[in-house]
Amino acid sequence: MTLLSLTFALMPGIYLHIPFCKQACHYCDFHFSVSLEKKDALLNTLLKEIELQKNYFSASPRMESVGVRTIYFGGGTPSLLSGSEIKKILGRISDFHSVSSDAEITLEANPDDLTKEKLDSLRDAGINRLSIGIQSFSDIDLKFMNRVHDSKQALASVKAAQEAGFDNITIDLIYGTPNLSNEQWIQNLHTAFSLNVPHLSCYSLTIEPRTALAQFIKKGKVPPTDEQKSVDQFEILMNLAAENGFEQYEISNFAKDKKYSLHNSSYWKNEPYLGLGPSAHSYNGTTRQWNISNNSLYIQSLEKNIIPFEQEELTLSQRYNEYILTSLRTVWGCDANLIEKKFGEKILNDFIESVKEPVQKKWIEKNKTVFKLTSTGKFFADKIASDLFLAPEDDPLT
Repeated sequence: MTLLSLTFALMPGIYLHIPFCKQACHYCDFHFSVSLEKKDALLNTLLKEIELQKNYFSASPRMESVGVRTIYFGGGTPSLLSGSEIKKILGRISDFHSVSSDAEITLEANPDDLTKEKLDSLRDAGINRLSIGIQSFSDIDLKFMNRVHDSKQALASVKAAQEAGFDNITIDLIYGTPNLSNEQWIQNLHTAFSLNVPHLSCYSLTIEPRTALAQFIKKGKVPPTDEQKSVDQFEILMNLAAENGFEQYEISNFAKDKKYSLHNSSYWKNEPYLGLGPSAHSYNGTTRQWNISNNSLYIQSLEKNIIPFEQEELTLSQRYNEYILTSLRTVWGCDANLIEKKFGEKILNDFIESVKEPVQKKWIEKNKTVFKLTSTGKFFADKIASDLFLAPEDDPLT
C-alpha cells in the first residue's frame, strides 16, 4: 500500500467524552465536573445521543462500509465508569454502527482506579487498550499537579494492567514542570522504559488561561514555565526514546513495533470521527461540530431529543491548514500529491514555494513527494506549520 492510499484509507472513529473527575488537576482545562451527582442522567442521555447520531457516517457510503475502527473513552476520567456501564455504552454503539471485529477500544484511566477487579471488569466489557494518566513518577511533581495518585500507585497500576492481560498500554508523562529537573525527567523516562509498555505520550506543560495553575502563576505562587528547560527536556525525550527502541511517529507520541494509537492517528490523517458527550467534537471532512460544554444543558437538551451542538462548514483554506498542522507533526508527513488532489494545483504551488525556506534551513526534509520535519525542525513545529498556512484571502474559493 502506498503512502497516498494509506492516507485516504478511511477509518471512522468514535470518541466519548466522560466529563467527571475525582478532583481537578491544576493544569487541566478540559470540560469536567468533580460532582458525580448527574452521572447516571448523563450516561442515559449519552445512550440517547448515540442513537440520534446513528446516521453521522452514512453520508459517505465508504465510511459506512468500512465500519468503526476505533472507539475512545476520554475525559475527564472514564475509569470512574463501571464495567457494566462501559459494556452498555459499547452495546448501544454496536446497535447503530458496524464495529470492526478488530476495533481498537481505548479507555483513559487514572492509576488509582486500576484495581484487579476493575481491570478484569474493563477487559470483560470490551476495552482492549489502556491510556494510563501517570504524568510523573515523582511524588513532588504529582502533588504539584494535584493528581489523586502517588508514584507507588503509578508503578503498580501498569504492572496490574499487564497481569490482567492488557498488552496494548500507553502512559502519559508531562515535562517542563517547575520542580522537574533534567535528572528527574531522565529517571521518569527510564522508569517508563523499564515497564515495557509499547507506547508513550509525553507533553510539555502548558499554561491554559482558565486553570488553577494560571492563577497560581499570576499571583506569584508558582514560577512561570521555563521555555528553555522544556526544550532541553524535549531533546532528552527524543534521544532517550530512540535509544530505547521507540519511534517518534508524532511530535508527542512514541511507539515500539508500530503500536501506534490508531484513534489519534485518524485525527492526524484527517479521517472522520464522531464525538459524543458534552464538549465532544465531530469531523466528517467538510464540517466540524462540537457539543455544548455544560452537563446540565446537555442532559436537558437530549431529554428533548435535541443534540446541543454548533457546527461550521470548513473553508478550503481551513481544511488545508489543518492538514498541514496535523500531518507535518507525524512520521507520514505532508504529501504533495495529496495536496494537489485535495486542494488543487494553485495551493500546491503555494506550498512548494513556501516550503523552500524550511527545507533550506534543514527543518524539513523531502523524500520524493513527502515533506517531513527533521529532528531540528521538531523544535519549531508550530512556527513552521503557521508559516505554511494559507491566508483566508488567498483561498481560491473565496
